[in-house]
Amino acid sequence: MAMMNINGNELFYEVFGDSEASKTVMFFNGVMTTTSSWALYYPLFEKLGYRIVLHDFKGQMKSAKPDGPYTFREHAEDAKVLLDRLGIQKVHLVGTSYGGAVALRFAIDYPEIAVSLTLIDVASELGETTRLFLEGWKQLAIGPQGEAFFWGAVPSLYCNSFVEKNKEFLAERAKLMNDIGEDYFNGQVHLYDTYINDSDVTDELCKVKCPTLVVVGENDLLTPRRFSDILVRHIPDTEYLIIPECGHVTIFEQPGSLLTAMAGFVLKNSERMRS
Repeated sequence: MAMMNINGNELFYEVFGDSEASKTVMFFNGVMTTTSSWALYYPLFEKLGYRIVLHDFKGQMKSAKPDGPYTFREHAEDAKVLLDRLGIQKVHLVGTSYGGAVALRFAIDYPEIAVSLTLIDVASELGETTRLFLEGWKQLAIGPQGEAFFWGAVPSLYCNSFVEKNKEFLAERAKLMNDIGEDYFNGQVHLYDTYINDSDVTDELCKVKCPTLVVVGENDLLTPRRFSDILVRHIPDTEYLIIPECGHVTIFEQPGSLLTAMAGFVLKNSERMRS
């Protein structure tokens, strides 16, 4: 298991593909997920000759979980240090939900490094419904945990049609939560507090200089389409994809459509970089 001490915390990271590749894609996890959540995506980029970098944020699964809350700027700085130590000077950023907020912060703070930005179910400000969901997740993380935590979060994350068609998949994921230690849930509380306290960057969206793909599930309850509309209005160079019959967890609900859009966007902007 690869660990790196970054800003005083041990962070778990993985690198796939050609270590000497001139093109790199960095994936940023959703709040409840880990690096393996991108397993449906990075193999294609490996085949296309990219280097892939993944890591758990501090507070997440395999990384250290210091007391929080944290800030998205801290997460972005951690990612920048990781890239520096790996000798990577340019990167395509892909982030979902919480990870999308980190990727967005990274693109704002380090415009000279970001080649492109893909934001999946991301908001640049916090709505009251989102805040209520996060407060509810906090109570679940503090209280029942295990399967109860998972089933408590599901209604706010997945589209109804996905739930109906994937009951066995969801049941298996729920059972896995019973084997997760208390430190995971402690970390989740710090991450939710970060989300609640540090999500407002709408006024800084104009600072994003790289081409940006905004993706949202049509039925996303946590970060509804109106928040993606804000991103598209304020980020100078955007493309917009709304995926039907899809909730907040697009990376699991509609991987085929998402991978097609994501790969095409990254490839196009890799070619633009060379021209």
